[in-house]
Amino acid sequence: MVEPLSPLAPVWKPGSHGNFVDGVGVVLSETRPGSIVEAAAWHGAEKKLMAAIRKATGLSLPDGAGAGAYADGRGAFGIAPGRFLLADQAEGLAERLSAAVAADTGTVTDLSHGRTAIRVAGPKAEWLLSKFFAIDFALPAFPVGSGLATVHHDIFAQIQRTGENAFDLYVFRSFARSFWTMLGHGAEEAGYEVR
Repeated sequence: MVEPLSPLAPVWKPGSHGNFVDGVGVVLSETRPGSIVEAAAWHGAEKKLMAAIRKATGLSLPDGAGAGAYADGRGAFGIAPGRFLLADQAEGLAERLSAAVAADTGTVTDLSHGRTAIRVAGPKAEWLLSKFFAIDFALPAFPVGSGLATVHHDIFAQIQRTGENAFDLYVFRSFARSFWTMLGHGAEEAGYEVR
């Protein structure tokens, strides 16, 4: 199977950029997960949907807005009441989840073709994201596994913290190139590397 061309290809410039005299502050990369899926529960079926997510992914979601889980390249987090974004490096998550979700529980939508996944990592990752989003990205306020849905101007982004200094951002494929360019400009003063 031929891998589809990334929407970032025209602006993809591997290497070090900006002011990295004090080292690289941010690392930008495209993660290219095999599956990006949204699951939505019917009213009152949220717990059943969370159990189906656990069955399909092995991830246990805690209750609460923005709560999520991340392990071994798989992530899931709440993006709205009763709605979750899930990502897996392997393909087939939509099918596995659809098999686990009963018709009276909710819906599963495969978004793999319509989203681009960008990882922002490094000691200045929180600093960079704070330039674009009015969110407290500090570890105590935004723990590993948690996530949220937000916007920067007209660009919708879903963000999950995947490590102490790492965040995965999911943006519409049609906005990915401009969003990537914006992240690069924002990271220039801290120095960034594209991998």
